[in-house]
Amino acid sequence: MGFSTKPIIIDAKAHLLGRLASITAKTLLEGQRVVIVRCEEINISGNFYRNKLKYLRFLRLRCNVKPTHGPFHFRAPSRVFWRTVRGMLPHKLPRGKDALGRLKVYDGIPAPYDLKKRQVVPAAMRVLGLKSRRKYCKLGRISSEIGWKYQETVHKLEGRRKAKATLHHQRVKAKETLRQKAMKSAAKKIAVYQKVIEGYGFA
Repeated sequence: MGFSTKPIIIDAKAHLLGRLASITAKTLLEGQRVVIVRCEEINISGNFYRNKLKYLRFLRLRCNVKPTHGPFHFRAPSRVFWRTVRGMLPHKLPRGKDALGRLKVYDGIPAPYDLKKRQVVPAAMRVLGLKSRRKYCKLGRISSEIGWKYQETVHKLEGRRKAKATLHHQRVKAKETLRQKAMKSAAKKIAVYQKVIEGYGFA
């Protein structure tokens, strides 16, 4: 990824967890701000049952003397991804802390980012990094099984967002169709002026 003054907005749907996390960590250390949306759609290689057992085993790890000392087990997909990235950064040093501060993670696509252009990371996509016959599961499903309570809420909000996006796309297409018709109808009238413009080297 090249450096940009604006934050890079990545749609995490159908990306592999580890690969996306490692690329994100390297980008953050370069000084770039990164926003990850739709964390519940991140994929993990391996079947669902095995990945769930691995996470349940992780949930049993705690401080016997005082459990509030940690480790802290996040349930939301966005926080699970955030913790994965944190493990790839020197987060106890100032450089790592600053890098982690440049990361924002969200379940679904909230208001400021639903109207902004999003991008994907080809090197981290499941269709390119995992063979078609291999099993995989979604991070959102694992999170809902281990205590994340907002899967249905995010699903409803995503449905509303997609419906609004479809209407917006239809309006844009209708405007573009009218513009093309207007250009065709006015082509004969402005033909003389168009030749003059082209004579000066403008198309």
